Amino acid sequence: MEYDYLVLYLPRGTSRDAARRILTEHAEYGAWELARIRLFADGSRKATLRRRIIRAVRTF
Repeated sequence: MEYDYLVLYLPRGTSRDAARRILTEHAEYGAWELARIRLFADGSRKATLRRRIIRAVRTF
């Protein structure tokens, strides 16, 4: 399977509720799923989202 990736940087002032809302919107409307999230010491977050790439196969 092939995936398309999107990296989101959430600044340190972003609350957990706001981060959840942002990630939920991407999941619902863009068909993204959370691949990994990293919380840095300064409070900022880096979220990596992915979605499957569906290739059309030509049929004869």
